[in-house]
Amino acid sequence: MLKKVNEFLCGLPATLVAGVFLLLSLFLPKAGVKLPVDPAWVTVIISGLPLLYLAVWRIIYNPGISKISSALLITVAMIAAILIGDLFAAGEVAFIMAIGAILEDMTTNRAKKGLKKLIALTPVKGRRVTDGREEIIDAENIKEGDILRILPGEAIPVDGTVLNGETSVDQSIMTGESLPVDKIAGDDVYCGTINRFGAIDITATKVGNDSSLQKLIRMVKDAEERKAPMARIADRAASWLVPLALLIALITGAVTKDIVRAVTVLVVFCPCALVLATPTAIMAAIGQATKHGVIIKSGEALERMGKVDTIAFDKTGTLTYGKLEVSDVISFDKSVSQDCILKLAASAEAKSEHPLGKAITNHAAEKGVSTEESTEFSMSAGKGIRALIGSREVFCGSEKYMKDNGIGTNEPINTELERLREQGKASVLVACDGSCIGVIALSDRIRPEASDIISAIKEMHSQAVLLTGDNRKTAEYFAKKAGIKEVYAELMPEEKVEKISQIQSENRNVCMIGDGVNDAPALKTADVGVAMGSMGSDIAVEAADIALVGDDITKIPYLKRLSNATVRTIKASITLSMCINFVAVALSVAGILNPTTGALVHNAGSCFVVLIAALLYDRKFI
Repeated sequence: MLKKVNEFLCGLPATLVAGVFLLLSLFLPKAGVKLPVDPAWVTVIISGLPLLYLAVWRIIYNPGISKISSALLITVAMIAAILIGDLFAAGEVAFIMAIGAILEDMTTNRAKKGLKKLIALTPVKGRRVTDGREEIIDAENIKEGDILRILPGEAIPVDGTVLNGETSVDQSIMTGESLPVDKIAGDDVYCGTINRFGAIDITATKVGNDSSLQKLIRMVKDAEERKAPMARIADRAASWLVPLALLIALITGAVTKDIVRAVTVLVVFCPCALVLATPTAIMAAIGQATKHGVIIKSGEALERMGKVDTIAFDKTGTLTYGKLEVSDVISFDKSVSQDCILKLAASAEAKSEHPLGKAITNHAAEKGVSTEESTEFSMSAGKGIRALIGSREVFCGSEKYMKDNGIGTNEPINTELERLREQGKASVLVACDGSCIGVIALSDRIRPEASDIISAIKEMHSQAVLLTGDNRKTAEYFAKKAGIKEVYAELMPEEKVEKISQIQSENRNVCMIGDGVNDAPALKTADVGVAMGSMGSDIAVEAADIALVGDDITKIPYLKRLSNATVRTIKASITLSMCINFVAVALSVAGILNPTTGALVHNAGSCFVVLIAALLYDRKFI
């Protein structure tokens, strides 16, 4: 009950009410209006009780020197001001602290919806096969060694090994690969991935908490817990501020025999401006970044971004657009034109649901190439398709599919296929009437600004690294085009995390940039996680510290400049607030200030801090 009341009083609506009554306490007496009860009592109750609660809680539960906090100093000053009848001073210091706490909470609260969405991806049912009989059971009841049947379109409920059947599996959730991966007997499949085409039977190898998806969830949780909120600067300073303030107040009271001077010292010594220095600067920087399409979730991320010296990129959807397009149409027969090959392939693939087939038909439509209706169509999951176009039998697929259908490939064709593989491209062979007549290559497209951003990173004395689940040749091809020399390919999510941890162990500060579900643990583990906001998965965006709304990776240098300026602004604000406090203490000891005027001076210092932070909002960093 007490905790709920405290949370209500700490909320923004209650704090705004406290502010209104504090203003009434200041201006009504000046207007000649007298009330039986000073309105500042409302401020003291609303903003003061949470401070008292926090101070007492820390004394009871915090270890060692951390029992002494800024909340304790302000509570002492507030009680002292009440005892001498200066309610405005008591309410003012409590209200400023309440505002500082709200501002800080607004800048440091992390969205945790992403973890819930990740958990929601966990399949809840599975189809177990026992003695040829199928039964739908809860995924939690699946045991290691069980035989499971996975139909097209279904999520795979556990990690397993394909027992029989052939298919293609969308495992982008685990590896970020843009293409479904062909699976045959003996291949491994992973929990949470989607079976796209053929029905397969698998043997469960890792179930429950041992599955890849559950490990992914645990890694996100663990990384979140490792990133504890930044300790408040005011509380770090409180270990010496509280004893110093009490000592000066006691000496002042003893020497001058004036309790009012002693209370004034306590009031002006309260670190309210110090508390405001960090959150207000961060709020301004976050506002500045938002104007440029960058969402920053916490002040910690800004501070850490300035220390980053290694920037790790995912490939698909980050350095590239993450969308396959036809890049080459190559004819192996001089009598057959490229348009003819594209027409035959698009006509054959028109009834296919495979991403490669859809990309080919889309490309033909964009080029204005007409297609014909196929009279026969069949698909071999993960291999290719066969269609009858008029009187012509057309095959589109892999080398193995061609071989299985008695269609051979010669040395020039194999050389061409190897060249395309080295360029990170997927190849679809096209055969007609028993002869291989051409190949259609498809590729993801690298962002045109990728090489410029890598150059800018190097100019800032930082290193660029590529971490991807794609195959090595594809990764190396795109890394070379972008200008990245350090490449790590074929990585599962946990291996990305391990690689980032390894880089961090070399005393390097890592910023990870990614867009997929599989990047979430790496985004959390890195010192700063940056997600591609507009096309990235919700889970990646929630896991990251920063989101690029327009997927503009050229904002990375801007982020570093902004973070450096923010840290400098915070340090300047802290220095100014401390100077104002010490001058005010000297004036209080001399009797020039009383609790009310001291509270106003104290308030002015807080306003200066807010003004300095506000100037950060309009500065140019691009």
